[in-house]
Amino acid sequence: MMTIYLDHAATTPVHPEVLETMLPIYTHYYGNASSTHSAGREARSVVQRSRDSIASLLGCAASQLVFTSGGTESNNMSILGATAARSSLGKHIITVQTEHHAVLHTCQYLEKLGFEVTYLPVDTNGQIEWNQLVQAIRSDTILISVMYGNNEVGTIQPIVEIGELARSKGIWFHVDAVQALGAMELSLNSLPIDLMSFSAHKIQGPKGIGALYIAKQIQLEPILHGGAQERKRRAGTENVPGIAGFAKALQIFIDHRYEMQQKMEKLRIEMITRLQEQLGTEQVVVNGHPTARLPHILNLSFPGISSETMLMNLDMEGIAAASGSACTSGSLEVSHVLQAMKLSEQVTASAVRLSFGSSSSLQDIMTCTEKIVTIVTRIRNNY
Repeated sequence: MMTIYLDHAATTPVHPEVLETMLPIYTHYYGNASSTHSAGREARSVVQRSRDSIASLLGCAASQLVFTSGGTESNNMSILGATAARSSLGKHIITVQTEHHAVLHTCQYLEKLGFEVTYLPVDTNGQIEWNQLVQAIRSDTILISVMYGNNEVGTIQPIVEIGELARSKGIWFHVDAVQALGAMELSLNSLPIDLMSFSAHKIQGPKGIGALYIAKQIQLEPILHGGAQERKRRAGTENVPGIAGFAKALQIFIDHRYEMQQKMEKLRIEMITRLQEQLGTEQVVVNGHPTARLPHILNLSFPGISSETMLMNLDMEGIAAASGSACTSGSLEVSHVLQAMKLSEQVTASAVRLSFGSSSSLQDIMTCTEKIVTIVTRIRNNY
């Protein structure tokens, strides 16, 4: 059975041009980038060119980018490195209840070490309440960590405003931009941001490679030790093919960003419209902010039909979807994001995330919509 893949927020297929870029590095430029011989110098040249390319696309200096193994490591490096560097100034952190677990679990770990964390609530659309952020700031607050665009519902937070507030208070500001990369226009040196996390496999790059932007004035404590790579900020042999693939994927995504945004918006509207016309507006709930949102994520609830039942039936029809973050969806627990949004149990227990990508087509959406309508009608009639 041919699969209609609507789980691009979890991961994306590697773009053919990305694979084409990476393959010669495995076979011809396989040297260790830290080696001094010619093979090492060739590998180091690949890393340097790739770093320059990514930096140019993101509007920052090449020296401000550190390559990591992905979004989780970039988030950990930011939070653990920042708190270690600033612990003498205070031990208070502010984050949001709807963050990815790579942030939440890291903050919970720091609480065991004596740090205090304020987990900001969100409204029913998933955005923070501004007054609660302002009130949460204390004299010993050293870090604020907020996701740009939510990975489950797509809601975008007011990053510029938060960054300006943090900067006025002398607080470092970290942003998880894993889902926003490629979907949002980023000019890092013009944003009031100190740290920003990225991952390649969300934009048709390879898995196992990510990056962390570190503003020039920020001095993080490294969390990995054992080598002088990445200007002594992240030890470990560089993933040269992954780095090259990351650079190529980002170039492709940014070159086609506008047309992709338009395509995603069209697919989203088409799916919502068709479902609500055929099932009724009260039977199809759209979760997340109506306008401040990422274009490729659509979170829907079908009250009375559990997420597990819907996903199982979709899978049997050859449609890949999710109930939330790929890092937790295997357990099919009720989404902590939807719970933080204080949505009803009927909504949270029936939520499904559909996320689009470059391979998604209008025909895919039409087919998926037909299947969902059939599944919902069949299950409700049986009850």
